[in-house]
Amino acid sequence: MPTDAVRRFLAALEPHHREAFTSRPDEEQERLAAAWEQELESDDELDTLDELSPPAAEAEAARRVMGRER
Repeated sequence: MPTDAVRRFLAALEPHHREAFTSRPDEEQERLAAAWEQELESDDELDTLDELSPPAAEAEAARRVMGRER
């Protein structure tokens, strides 16, 4: 059963990344979701974007995490 972080990360992903994400093992999904949460917490630029548009900040963090996984 997916954790809340995994569900939130999946919702923030661009459609073309969702299938690649859901095809990964649960442990990998949880690791990526944790990396996404860390990205959101640690990047000051995303903090500013989050104040303007939380969904945009979450989507940008998701793009960054998935971009590192290539």
